[in-house]
Amino acid sequence: MRRTRLTHAVLAVLLTVGAGFAAGTAPATASSDDARPAKAPASAGLLTAMRHDLHLTEAQAEQRLAAEQRATATEPKAREAAGSSLGGTWYDAAAGTLTVGLTPDAPQATVRAVRATGADVRTVAHTARELTATQARLDQLNAPAGVASWHVDPRASTVVVNVVAGEKGDNDVRRFVERAHRVGPVTVRHVSTAPRTFAAGTVGGDPFYTGNVRCSIGFSVYGGFITAGHCDQHTGAVYGWDRSYVGNFQGSSFPDNDYAWVNVGSGWWTVPVVLGWGTVSDQLVRGSNVAPVGSSVCRSGSTTHWHCGTVLAMNETVNYSQGAVHQMTKTSVCAEPGDSGGSFISGDQAQGVTSGGWGNCSGGGETWFQPVNEILNRYGLTLHTA
Repeated sequence: MRRTRLTHAVLAVLLTVGAGFAAGTAPATASSDDARPAKAPASAGLLTAMRHDLHLTEAQAEQRLAAEQRATATEPKAREAAGSSLGGTWYDAAAGTLTVGLTPDAPQATVRAVRATGADVRTVAHTARELTATQARLDQLNAPAGVASWHVDPRASTVVVNVVAGEKGDNDVRRFVERAHRVGPVTVRHVSTAPRTFAAGTVGGDPFYTGNVRCSIGFSVYGGFITAGHCDQHTGAVYGWDRSYVGNFQGSSFPDNDYAWVNVGSGWWTVPVVLGWGTVSDQLVRGSNVAPVGSSVCRSGSTTHWHCGTVLAMNETVNYSQGAVHQMTKTSVCAEPGDSGGSFISGDQAQGVTSGGWGNCSGGGETWFQPVNEILNRYGLTLHTA
């Protein structure tokens, strides 16, 4: 924020454009604060948003946040206990627990070790290693526009290839699907629309402009902020909500990845906050522990502001018109042009920056984000936490 706006507490975070800012200049690995348990993920505003978007009562929302926090903490221990029998992990919202898929040949000692972590166990057909290898082989194929994305579904123990329903008869799509079935366990599902990124043309009054594009800021890092790579118009300079100079893109990648970071200076500084846009209270960021598939997650962006949903898939390859982007996380949260780069947060844990999707916030849709920890590691950045 600019120093002239210090007296306005609400406006102090508006320049984050639906995301947190950061301060300082020390590049490093992910902050040790990431491993700290969340202190207060269930603000009144967050509960209100979850009640609206996930159709929960306030008590159900509180219970879900607490259960998801336990599942997130359990997941690394459960993975280690599963060893080579691991078929994947996911959060079971109905049971309120982390579930671990184990292959049929898993030793009973392994089953007991996984259950000892507090996780439930389900039998699955394939190991996580097999499914990951299948996805990697698909990543080597040249996908036509009618193929929307592909990801590992640990619950179904398959790699799901999403094909645009109206394009399933296209010769190139049919050839891709035939080749996909030959590389490993693959299931084809049909979706209504191809994915697209959520950058937008310039709109007055909203922050983060570069070239003729408006995007949303993701999260605070020491020295700047992170956002989506496709927002980089390669004009260098980035301008805030009042069109004053903020900083420059210091690195970006799109396609293949969809991330970037911008340095902050010239009277602007940063705070570890995700903007609630009046829908919820502004959310403090306390770390970046990864929420399992099935967990609730919320998004903040400069066009549609605050919306919530659930994590549908991880490590999905998304086939945009500009090229494939890998290792994305798919959610049931809606988004619209201008929301690109904005924050995805689960409780008080940063998850990623908005990339693209399909649909809108009137009729619904799905949105992908680039995981935050990958961005931090790529550029040697440290998340700014409260």
